[in-house]
Amino acid sequence: MSRRGSTSRTHGASRKHGRLAGRALLYLVLLVCAFVYIYPFLLGVGTAFKTDPDATAHPLNPVPAHWVLTAFTELGQEDFVRWLANSVVVTVFVTAGRVLFDSMAGYALARLRFRGRTVVFAGVVAVMAVPPVVLLIPKFLVLKQLNIYDSYPGLILTLLTDAAGVFIMRQFFLSVHPSIEEAARIDGAGIFRTYWSVVLPMGRPALITLTILSFQGSWNNFSDVLVAHQSPSLDTLTTGIGRLVSGQLGAGTQYPLQLAAAVAMTVPVAVLFFIFQKYILRTGEGAVKE
Repeated sequence: MSRRGSTSRTHGASRKHGRLAGRALLYLVLLVCAFVYIYPFLLGVGTAFKTDPDATAHPLNPVPAHWVLTAFTELGQEDFVRWLANSVVVTVFVTAGRVLFDSMAGYALARLRFRGRTVVFAGVVAVMAVPPVVLLIPKFLVLKQLNIYDSYPGLILTLLTDAAGVFIMRQFFLSVHPSIEEAARIDGAGIFRTYWSVVLPMGRPALITLTILSFQGSWNNFSDVLVAHQSPSLDTLTTGIGRLVSGQLGAGTQYPLQLAAAVAMTVPVAVLFFIFQKYILRTGEGAVKE
């Protein structure tokens, strides 16, 4: 019995050491992957605070030899403030529009019984599968036909709704127990009142997720904004920085200025994401289960 007990303990210790070694190897692989993913971002942030000679001499070193704000000062002398204002206007209207219209469409697809509902939902899913670049020319033609090309409405209109947002909100509304809406209807609430006052407040996690995704998508959008205007006065941060880099800076090595613009553009999205990240995809919160 003692030999068997000793053998069992030996095998148990070996399995334990094997599991520890496998876990350590897994963590090592994850750390390497995280470093490979994060390093370019750290390099961009560090280069934004370098001088031009330092960035040229040490392009792969994320730590500046001397921390300076020269690139950000030069950036302020460009049309950065106007680009920022245009981005804020477009992003605010697009985010508000998507939260409203996507939630309304999602509720209609989840709860209303109307002819062709299945076909409409299949169309929403099909649009999600279409590469966005395929829709650029049709969007341009629609804007020209409506005579809103090269205007603020043209920048905003094509981004007011998106299929992914409709899909997210529909899935959330399906998780809400129908008894809640039945109780609201017994109290005399109509369809819109039930949606607006009863069901929608329960969807805070889904709404926050949609807000973050809409803000990020509209703030970073380049292709849709590019095809919707040609006047430099309507440039957002994405198209303005794109023109800046491909124009007067395209043939140079002013990496600090280019990356300072990229860092300044990234900050609002990063702050919003870190503040509300705990709510992302928590779309089941508030639903009543049987």
